[in-house]
Amino acid sequence: MFGKGKTVADQLVEVLIQAGVERIYGLVGDSLNALTDAIRRNDAIEWVHVHNEEAAAFAAAAEAQLTGKLAVCAGSCGPGNTHLIQGVFDAHRSAAPVLAIASHIVSTEIGSGFFQETDPKQLFGQASHWTEMVSSAEQMPRMARMGIQQAVGKRGAAVLVMPGDVLAAEATNETGAGHAVAGPVLGAPSDYVLEDLAERINAAKTVAIFGGIGCADAREQVLQLAEWLGAPVGHTLRGKDVLQYDNPYDVGMSGLLGYGACYEATHEADLLLLLGTDFPYRQFLPQKNTIQIDIDPSRLGRRTALELGVAGDVGATITRLMPKLERKDHKFLNRMLTKHVRELDRVVDAYTRDVEHLVPIHPEYVASILDEEAADDAVFTADTGMCTSWAARYITPNGRRRLLGSFVHGTMANALPHALGAAKLDPSRQAISMSGDGGLAMLLGELLTAKLHNLPVKVVVFNNSSLGMVRLEMLVAGDPPYETDHDHVDFAAIARAAGLFSVRVEKPDEVRGALRSVLDHDGPALLDVVTDPDALEIPPHITKEEAAGFALAAGKSVLSGGVGQMLHLARTNLRNLPR
Repeated sequence: MFGKGKTVADQLVEVLIQAGVERIYGLVGDSLNALTDAIRRNDAIEWVHVHNEEAAAFAAAAEAQLTGKLAVCAGSCGPGNTHLIQGVFDAHRSAAPVLAIASHIVSTEIGSGFFQETDPKQLFGQASHWTEMVSSAEQMPRMARMGIQQAVGKRGAAVLVMPGDVLAAEATNETGAGHAVAGPVLGAPSDYVLEDLAERINAAKTVAIFGGIGCADAREQVLQLAEWLGAPVGHTLRGKDVLQYDNPYDVGMSGLLGYGACYEATHEADLLLLLGTDFPYRQFLPQKNTIQIDIDPSRLGRRTALELGVAGDVGATITRLMPKLERKDHKFLNRMLTKHVRELDRVVDAYTRDVEHLVPIHPEYVASILDEEAADDAVFTADTGMCTSWAARYITPNGRRRLLGSFVHGTMANALPHALGAAKLDPSRQAISMSGDGGLAMLLGELLTAKLHNLPVKVVVFNNSSLGMVRLEMLVAGDPPYETDHDHVDFAAIARAAGLFSVRVEKPDEVRGALRSVLDHDGPALLDVVTDPDALEIPPHITKEEAAGFALAAGKSVLSGGVGQMLHLARTNLRNLPR
């Protein structure tokens, strides 16, 4: 639509379409009227109505993480933006390329304390790589393309602030043609850095690898490196999808949700290689004898003291590095694999013995059944809290499944809107929200969004009438739980009233059949499972001092229990060791 009468909003829509955007998630409002009207008149892009702007940003973030491409959300001025920012913050910290369109009050009233006025530039400054306001029609379409490029090029959120009157103004420049370039293109480091890196690795008798989401496109190179160096491979939660499955060098995960021999391997090795991870918990890293490789130079050394920091793409760096490395024996690797099995064997019985008969239902039992019944290419989204624990230990990656969560920002209520974005992107792919009752209650209205668009999300509610993770954190600190529990809620009844198919389960022998009926339903569905609020509670005889140490003893506490099919993988790897 070129020519007289085209608005800035029309032009913005054209630029987004050129960038490959197919939909905008948002909630309509008067300052967005020109944009939503432009979308109404353009069949190439869709407005996806949600019930809270926060959910719009979460949904866009899920789409961006699943595709690696730009996704877009929008919020109206004032409160619309303050709702939107939670999801934008999460997208940004997850390195999801998301453009947020934050509409503003009429430009002539900015600075006057007008109705619903905020300062979006200050508001979104910490939640984005780039936040700028379009003050006049003359700045378009260049500003829109700049915002897109910031989001795609730097992998995170960019925010385009648009006063309502500017959106409605007549466009003064032609849109022209344009397309955002690809994301980060940093390859391998210079030869002298590779020589230094190789020399340090060759000098170490034993090496361990700890990898994160930055290994997503380098799985084969990481496994090749592990085989050559005899290096056990641990991973972060975000690295689980990438590095755990079919990995003969796997020793589990570190951190508060850790399991297996990862902690020991990373601390006992002469040299630790941090590959593509910005793992934030310093107390789980050895703080010595460490080399870090990351595509983002700003991350180097901010979590641990480094012998060497290398800026480069993980896969490209390993490829260039391999010819320079001397092969190592597998004695250290084999010892860590043996220890890994022993650690999993030690704890798994406590989480599997007779749980199919226990009431209230043990949540790990529900998660294990979900893992068995879900599709091989399902997208799982996990609420922050205990649901993250169940996903970390029981959802088995296979190279086709994906697990999304607020693993860096750590906000509640992310699972359902993340699942909405996944389902909207590809309705034929199973999208399963592992929701806590606390998280679901926060954005309960998004059940209406699922129904409105007939999105086939499957919501599994771990309903323990408690803020389980907060409860556990209090116990870890040696404090009695306070204000963490709430009244029992029948979420199945609420979902049914909203028009969703729903089932409520209180007995463990009903879980599999109920879950199967929800997964098989053609449309949005919810399974409300009444679970035990005391799952993973610290034993009452533990002292405050022991409880404080509990959080730091990775692989040695109740938190390391429950490992689902990971024990099978570990035992398989052990059987393959030479005798």
